[in-house]
Amino acid sequence: MMKRKIVVAITGASGAIYAQLLLKKLQQLNSQIAEVGIVMSDNAKQVWEFELDNTDYNNIPYKFYEKNNFMAPFASGSARFDTMVIIPCSMGTLGRIASGVSDDLICRAADVILKERRKLILVARDMPLNLIHIRNMQTVTEAGGIICPAVPSFYSKPQTIEDVAMTVVNRVIDLIGLENESYRWSETLNS
Repeated sequence: MMKRKIVVAITGASGAIYAQLLLKKLQQLNSQIAEVGIVMSDNAKQVWEFELDNTDYNNIPYKFYEKNNFMAPFASGSARFDTMVIIPCSMGTLGRIASGVSDDLICRAADVILKERRKLILVARDMPLNLIHIRNMQTVTEAGGIICPAVPSFYSKPQTIEDVAMTVVNRVIDLIGLENESYRWSETLNS
């Protein structure tokens, strides 16, 4: 299996728990990963601290890049990052990506991933959706991106808020293409 080079971008949408759990899971799956680069918006840090009551993003062992650092390797296709996950993805970020506005490192990296025909996963976290959101999702999908709404599943019978959020993160891990032990629908139905 090819080791993945992954960009994780965290925006200021509600749902910092998804980013926290994804980063923890990537550490557990480290043998399948060549490199992880992280970029957080200023709002993402504020939302993380408010929702999770911590600054644990400071303890993640991956390299962080400032949101305006266009010298980050994944600001260019030549660095060959193969996957980008924006988790959670705000509607503003989605709109800028759909419009081709590369005004910060998150949007620039997403633009690079799309132009190189690599995997862009947007974990959209907002509701209800207006027509502008839906059209932006359509545009990104038509450009090759994957819209993965932060909609948990319940057939695994999650017991905690972390278990509920992990149902979304496990889907993201599957979309990245990493091998991962998680609940599979058919396992329960066929046993």
